[in-house]
Amino acid sequence: MSPIQYIAEKDLISLLEKRDRRAFNYLYDNYSDALYGVVLRIVSYRQYADEVIQNVFVNIWDKMPQFDPQKGRLYTWMINIARHAAIDYIKSKTVQNEQKNQSLPEIVNNTENHQFFVKEHEKKSDYIGIEDVIRGLKPEWRLLIQMAYYEGYTQQEIADRLALPLGTVKTRIRAALLELKVILNEYR
Repeated sequence: MSPIQYIAEKDLISLLEKRDRRAFNYLYDNYSDALYGVVLRIVSYRQYADEVIQNVFVNIWDKMPQFDPQKGRLYTWMINIARHAAIDYIKSKTVQNEQKNQSLPEIVNNTENHQFFVKEHEKKSDYIGIEDVIRGLKPEWRLLIQMAYYEGYTQQEIADRLALPLGTVKTRIRAALLELKVILNEYR
């Protein structure tokens, strides 16, 4: 079997639903860097991100029959799977205990490594231009989207950190997502 050079999203979805392994390899080759970048921004540690990204692709494979193209794009659906997996991972008791038990030099070294890997994956992960789309949002919307989707904060945590009412955070995130939807539909 030769590797697939290019495949349209609707064809990719169809092949994945049929459990085509070449399509899955194509999916991994073309989307893993972008998804890894999302995961790494949330979990902050490369060793954790490596573990989470494996689970993300297993989840994508397992949940492919549940994907509905009428509700959104494949990329957006996969980003949500990656984001939720990363958030679940960092909130797990095992990870929290490991982080509490690290010595200071390990934390410093991991932070330096995190910055290097985030920068490397940002270069690779933005080939669809999503960062440019997000930069087009109002500054207060952009901050909320970055905190919620790239840094893994819950809406309550965002409200607490920014000293905003929870309702305001929810309203602004919803408005930002609606604006992103319009922009991305124009992008298609």
